[in-house]
Amino acid sequence: MTGSQTGAIPGLPLGYKNKVLGELNWDGSVVWQWGDTAPGGGAQQHHDWSRLPNGNTLVLSALSRSIPGFALPQQLDDVIYEVTPNGDIGWKWAARDHLDEFGFTPEALELVRKSDHPDYLHVNNMRPVGPNHWFRDGDARFNPENIVLSSRDANFTVIIDKKTGHVVWRLGPTYTPRPLPSAGWPDAARQLSADIDQISGQHDAHIIQEGLPGAGNLLVFDNQGEGGYPAVTLRVWPGSRVLEIDPVKNLVVWEYSGTDNDRPQWSFYSSFISSARRLPNGNTLIDEGMNGRLFQVTRDGEIVWEYVSPYFGPVPLGPAGKRLVTNWIYRA
Repeated sequence: MTGSQTGAIPGLPLGYKNKVLGELNWDGSVVWQWGDTAPGGGAQQHHDWSRLPNGNTLVLSALSRSIPGFALPQQLDDVIYEVTPNGDIGWKWAARDHLDEFGFTPEALELVRKSDHPDYLHVNNMRPVGPNHWFRDGDARFNPENIVLSSRDANFTVIIDKKTGHVVWRLGPTYTPRPLPSAGWPDAARQLSADIDQISGQHDAHIIQEGLPGAGNLLVFDNQGEGGYPAVTLRVWPGSRVLEIDPVKNLVVWEYSGTDNDRPQWSFYSSFISSARRLPNGNTLIDEGMNGRLFQVTRDGEIVWEYVSPYFGPVPLGPAGKRLVTNWIYRA
């Protein structure tokens, strides 16, 4: 990912100005790249990409343009391109064409349109559904070629039908209401096969791939960071969760939080970035990204491996003229 697309909306992070997406071999030589011929003059790739079995590449990008009915003259619209090896766009999808499919109430959609933030959805991950037993059992929503998409700022995860572009499965943006506890998590949110309570600011939503324990379920890092239209109410004591969800019944079948180790819920917390992946041994690898912490937990929530990155680097945060450093890790 190189270059800076000068036509992007001013003030946005550099991650939204990637002009070229490239593939390198282990000698560092470029074997494929795309972006110079992209709409808008640059890839504007952000957050995610995926190589497909047919050799094409799915690219999550952003396109600076006006959207009718929005208050800002220019919005950062999330788009997906399927790019062939020779650089042609074989398929494309744009969020602005599907605003009425994301589950917004009329009141929420009005807030979306009036937002003063150009990155109004902040889609943060995109990948194919992949082979799964739901599809083999006849549920077309989980066609392996369909695409899982997650919006951090709007608190929803959807599956896009690759053939039609329409949303065929959705989680959020509004979830089962829950009481605000004075301490710990409410019992209703801790039981297995529980209704899904409010997810907010989530990352790394994906269908667990075949061959791994829990295959076919959705695994998601629920940051419990600020998000939503309007912004959801968060707990006084912050804490993140990893949720494994049966996507047909929409029930939580496993979760992990800081209290699983007899610690306060804020002992595990990352309000942004972060990820969770199921391992072949049934454990889950978690990236508490904000704190540069990687750890592995068993099904019972026991931490069996842990690593905190000692490597710090500069980040574009903080007041003007102030240079901050962090060991954060986006995904693992």
